[in-house]
Amino acid sequence: MDTEDYGHLLLATDFEPESEPVVARALRLRTLFEARLTLLHVVEYVPPSMDYMPVGYSGDPLIGGEAGLEAELLRVAEQEMTALGERLEVPAADRLVRVGATGQVIDEVAAELEVDLVVIGSHGRHGLLGLFGATARQVLRNPDCDVLCVKLGRN
Repeated sequence: MDTEDYGHLLLATDFEPESEPVVARALRLRTLFEARLTLLHVVEYVPPSMDYMPVGYSGDPLIGGEAGLEAELLRVAEQEMTALGERLEVPAADRLVRVGATGQVIDEVAAELEVDLVVIGSHGRHGLLGLFGATARQVLRNPDCDVLCVKLGRN
């Protein structure tokens, strides 16, 4: 694939202020290639289990049921996506919020939409194997399109 073929970009975002360089890079690429930009946020919900309960847990839920927590996470994600989409002037149809394992969902959406380039950020910090974060490593295995992994600053 030639870079001239970057007609559809997928920006995977976590809405964190530290990820603003990833957003800026996607915007520059959208302008450079006159490309369509789709935004994606993945809510990676892990239901509570006994392994994660605090010591002394009495058996009563700490928050309203799992379905309530997932609904709240989705509601907040939708609000964040609306704000980001409006700021970047991305049409509502190109603003996606999905639930699942982040890397897997990014790959699935990229294939579903037949995007040409996925733009993600990475916090990878430790040596060659840690060059990319876990999500970035998962997405980099995607054989269907190119992936731009923007290195984020150290925390």
